[in-house]
Amino acid sequence: MQFDMREIAGVVKSAGALLFDTRAAGEITVKGRADFVTQVDLNLQERIKRELFRRYPAVQFMGEEQDNSGLDPAGAVWILDPVDGTTNLIHHYNQSAVSLGLYEKGVGLAGVIYQPFTDELFCAAKGCGAFLNGKPIRVSKTPTLAESLVAVGTNPYCKQAAPGNFAAFQRVFEACQDIRRSGSAALDLAYVACGRLDAYFEQNLKPWDYAAGMVLLKEAGGQVTDYEGKPPSLWKNSDLVAGNGKIEPELYRLLRKG
Repeated sequence: MQFDMREIAGVVKSAGALLFDTRAAGEITVKGRADFVTQVDLNLQERIKRELFRRYPAVQFMGEEQDNSGLDPAGAVWILDPVDGTTNLIHHYNQSAVSLGLYEKGVGLAGVIYQPFTDELFCAAKGCGAFLNGKPIRVSKTPTLAESLVAVGTNPYCKQAAPGNFAAFQRVFEACQDIRRSGSAALDLAYVACGRLDAYFEQNLKPWDYAAGMVLLKEAGGQVTDYEGKPPSLWKNSDLVAGNGKIEPELYRLLRKG
């Protein structure tokens, strides 16, 4: 399909200003254990959905804050996480992002991740490379896990999985240079894409957590897989490993030990 990358990025960046609405961020609904939605999430999703449908009325829309049943996997679809890092937003931690991917027949065509608190706009289009505020980005060249900075995700919605998760964190921590935890999968993926991180892994992520980041990583020279090294699904939750294309085999071995 035809699309205007600059126009899409503009829609995301403009809507991202809503993350500064502290009143709306304080209007919180509990969806589940450690799973929250604020009025910012709802306002931002509605705004982006409206703007995208106005410009691309034939493209389906998948959003975190709606019922996504009935979507056609063979058709073109926007995949939006209006606020990736909602818990961070609630606590004014300023590590949250808007994440929008565009897919057609399972192929990633475009990805935009915007961090409004640092005004960092990550963009990528299939075959065109990846960019941060207009400048090209690439994954790191770090050759080994021992030299790597690795981000982890705690899968907070499934705390009964904590023993296995934290055992994996320890194995990776002992094998790498150090680990980090941001609370935003989208930002972790973007930071791997621009070389700030060498890898990132987390269990049980939803498609909107990683749809944009997968496009960004591929265009920046990296890769995103599940824990078995296979492509993640766009239609169900997936365990995720993102890296620079060099250190993933070492990560797979450590993660499979559990």
